[in-house]
Amino acid sequence: MSTALPARVSDEVLIRSIDAYAEAAIRGQGMPTRLTEAMLYAALGPGKRVRPVLCVRACMAVNGGCLPERCATEAAAAVELVHAFSLVHDDLPAMDDDDLRRGRPTLHKAFDEATAVLAGDALQGLAMQRLAGIDRPWANQAAFELAKATNDMIAGQALDTLGGADGDDPMDDADRLERVHRLKTGALLRAACRIGALAGGARRVEPDDWEGKDDGEPWWGLDADDAGLKAVTSYADALGLMFQAVDDLLDVTSDAATLGKATQKDAEAGKLTYPGVFGVEGTRREIVRLHERAVAALAGFGLAADPLRALADRLATRTR
Repeated sequence: MSTALPARVSDEVLIRSIDAYAEAAIRGQGMPTRLTEAMLYAALGPGKRVRPVLCVRACMAVNGGCLPERCATEAAAAVELVHAFSLVHDDLPAMDDDDLRRGRPTLHKAFDEATAVLAGDALQGLAMQRLAGIDRPWANQAAFELAKATNDMIAGQALDTLGGADGDDPMDDADRLERVHRLKTGALLRAACRIGALAGGARRVEPDDWEGKDDGEPWWGLDADDAGLKAVTSYADALGLMFQAVDDLLDVTSDAATLGKATQKDAEAGKLTYPGVFGVEGTRREIVRLHERAVAALAGFGLAADPLRALADRLATRTR
């Protein structure tokens, strides 16, 4: 399913391949022209492509550092389509009401609000369609991972935007902050890594006595993962929180011109943020702690996980 890696492939090469799959998928849908243009604007605009790169790199780590087959890159493109959908809807007037994203007008500003809603809907549906259509044994589980992450991300957005929680909420601010961002930010990063690991040969392990077992634990629980899948999941969980902590820190220490979007809107809206809960220096310590946890999770992969380690390093120290 793979070829030996003769030389380390760069993230730039991966991104070009991922974008090509995403563009082909969008154009191949035969949507109305304006809707197609809006979907392309959302999916192929400037960006770090962290999630799809994570997907391919996790595949390579589990697969001994080898280049993945094309289906893994197709799966990575599906992950990015969901990410693009989430940003389009997140920017809408009814949500965060942002005019800029990555230094250019948000989709509803570049087109119109109705087109943005429909484009986001179409990107999400297309992602699931493309992933479910991959003819590989791991594709069904991967489709489940992406669908679950999408719903978790939406739940996190609801908690962050609408506030509060159902029933009594005994959590302190730090626990509540972590809960929101394990869902809102972390869920899709987690799914990206898990989908990549599945494509690379990691698998679900169902215990011999699983059938008929009723202890409240669903069959897709972490206990049913093999060692490789558990490792990339631990990496992703720490990385997701670290990513958000860096985002929140930049929001109060950088400016709109550097970030390409408005700053300090969350604090002004009364939302929980890492600097708001831990302070600026405390947030920096959290970033170091989470970075160390992410890197430690990769110990069992050896050199094959070096790109994942390097990505964690870059995300911990990014300036935009």
